[in-house]
Amino acid sequence: MVIFVQLALVLAVVASALVLMRGGSNARHLAIRRMLLIAFGFAAALSIFFPSMMTTVASWFGIGRGTDLVLYGLVVSFLVFMATTYQRFRHTEMSLTRLARRIAIDEAERPWEAPADSSRD
Repeated sequence: MVIFVQLALVLAVVASALVLMRGGSNARHLAIRRMLLIAFGFAAALSIFFPSMMTTVASWFGIGRGTDLVLYGLVVSFLVFMATTYQRFRHTEMSLTRLARRIAIDEAERPWEAPADSSRD
């Protein structure tokens, strides 16, 4: 059963990374993220009020302690956070590059529009 949990965790990490790297911040992605956040918050609150419940849930998956299950969940959450942050920074960097290029083009000197030189008179 431990191998099953390990494979499930690895698949969860790979699947979440692929989904997040796919891009897009459309309404569907935002809704999925919000639903997962609500589920995570609910599970965290339950584990605080009923700590023995985490040990019971962990034993269903063949994990010895509830704290190990929480640790595995935090590892997956951290990897999802890293993937999301990477995607956000990449998007910001691309936008900043486009903006810098646009400003450089707009402020470039145009020889055909040069001001009249007063020294020629």
